[in-house]
Amino acid sequence: MATLGTMNNAVLTHSDMEKTPFGRKVRVYFERPTAGGFDFAEGDLPSGQFHKTGGFTDGELLQLQRYLKNNSPLIWEYAQKGGGLKCLAS
Repeated sequence: MATLGTMNNAVLTHSDMEKTPFGRKVRVYFERPTAGGFDFAEGDLPSGQFHKTGGFTDGELLQLQRYLKNNSPLIWEYAQKGGGLKCLAS
C-alpha cells in the first residue's frame, strides 16, 4: 500500500496495479480517525466507485470521489511503479 495524500483529514492509500481477467485495477482506501475508530471508503480505479463505506456522509463521499477522479492519473502512475518509495526513486 502507498499513501498518496489527505483530504478533510481522510488519508488516501492505494494498492499496486493489479491485473484481473477484466483489465487492470487499483484498489483505493480512504480512512479518517474518529473517537470510536475510523470512517472508511473502499473502492477501485478505473471505476472510481466505492464498494464499502462507513462513517462518511453522502456529501463527503462525493467529495472523495471527486478527489479520486482528479488524482487518478497520479494514482495510476504510482501504482504502476509499485507505490511507496519506489515512486520516489524514478
